[in-house]
Amino acid sequence: VQLQASGGGLVQPGDSLRLSCAAAGRSFSSGAVAWFRQTPGKEREFVAAVRRGGYTYYEESVKGRFTISRDSAGNTVYLQMNSLKPEDTAVYYCAADWQIILSSIRNPARYGYWGQGTLVTVSS
Repeated sequence: VQLQASGGGLVQPGDSLRLSCAAAGRSFSSGAVAWFRQTPGKEREFVAAVRRGGYTYYEESVKGRFTISRDSAGNTVYLQMNSLKPEDTAVYYCAADWQIILSSIRNPARYGYWGQGTLVTVSS
């Protein structure tokens, strides 16, 4: 399974961006897909996840601003990011797994498949 992440860019504070994570080889519908982000010198941080049944989970600082969703075919997961802040600047990664349990959904070490990162820069 290959994951392809896209959609990053340079935006100003308050702007919006939508990241996409496309799967080649398997549908996301029966698994969990998450977005993580990482800045230099820091560990990869959980941002949001969607799992089988459409249940969603968010890191506290992005609640109300970011929305994770999945297309009806289950092949693409989106991260809609609104009201972006400079502290949202990071490389964003999508990850997927079809065996992950709920208690591990925020743990990057539990995901077996990763896309390449896409850089989001929020700056005036």
